Amino acid sequence: VRSRLRDIVGASTNWRDHVQAMQERKALHTLLAKRQEDLPPRRMKDSYLEVILPLGSQPEIREKYLNVHNSVRFGRILEDLDSLGVLICYTHTKQEMQPRSPLSIVTALVDKINLCKKIIYPDCDIKFTGNVSWVGRTSMEVKMHMLQLHDGDYSPVLDATFVMVARDPENKRPAFVNPLVPETPEEEEIFKQGELNKLKRIDFSTASLLKMAPTAEERNIVHDIFLNTLDTRQEGEGGGELKTVSFRSRKLPPSSVWMEDAKLKGLQICHPQERNIFNRIFGGFLMRKAFELGWATACSYGGSRPFIVSVDDIMFQRPVEVGSLLLLSGQVCYTEKNYIQVRVHSEVYDADTREHHTTNIFHFTFISENEVPRVVPKTYG
Repeated sequence: VRSRLRDIVGASTNWRDHVQAMQERKALHTLLAKRQEDLPPRRMKDSYLEVILPLGSQPEIREKYLNVHNSVRFGRILEDLDSLGVLICYTHTKQEMQPRSPLSIVTALVDKINLCKKIIYPDCDIKFTGNVSWVGRTSMEVKMHMLQLHDGDYSPVLDATFVMVARDPENKRPAFVNPLVPETPEEEEIFKQGELNKLKRIDFSTASLLKMAPTAEERNIVHDIFLNTLDTRQEGEGGGELKTVSFRSRKLPPSSVWMEDAKLKGLQICHPQERNIFNRIFGGFLMRKAFELGWATACSYGGSRPFIVSVDDIMFQRPVEVGSLLLLSGQVCYTEKNYIQVRVHSEVYDADTREHHTTNIFHFTFISENEVPRVVPKTYG
């Protein structure tokens, strides 16, 4: 998949040649459509791809995918889904006579990944399938499925929904993509769902706490947590009890952990080896690193092995340049019974300007083998 992507874009395999390769891409500007209407419509089956990851039949590739618990590293699967999603979009936008694509297709967000299997086996073949499921003017939604071979049959492991955006050859401005025409009632349903997902994301971004007050229900939840952590036993100066309760004196409820004590931090130096075909850091690599920190955060919090259940709303807010320092912060932000929700914030530090910029926010839901303590916020933030 990755070598096909390099061919489509004409990317260099050698880091030193990347400037030259990017210069050559500039000439592809003339191939861009001026309007979406000028591009031939495509069907869902036009972009359908199947890829086999031969863990069973080619044991020599197993090591790269193996974790210490003798199952498959989910971070590697995130990398593979990211590459496959991009290739599916290039398949949708392929121009018959052009070996090289003028489009730069990049991951905008991971809408959702849901797992229906706790364990992915390291010695059975995996099949990935996927196609474009919805198209806007410059963006495409991709649905992918992963199955694993057991007793001669492929059974489902996960479903993923990614959103990709198309940009010009230099990755500077949005570019138009081929419209998508649903052919069957089932496809129309899938397309409609893609449209709803888009509207939901717009609603969600306008309902941010930085722009809007919390709802009545949210206010009550926050207030209840606050009241449950107030310390009501404050003593007066003579040792007698005073009835005034201060906002500042808080006590931790039983079998709970303060949120500020449920954090882990990580740092990555972004080497050329981790670059994508546009010579930025590969989104899948960022997802893998964030997932691994999220897993470690859940593991140290719950005290037993956590299993990934779902991945939600990964926003790619800005690209990460090769050579950046990538700072990752994992935070347990919600728990319920055996479930642990971890938020990983990733930012780049530019040593020249001394500025920090958020690149991604990740949300991972894990299930732990044992019940976990409740996580309790101390401040309003």
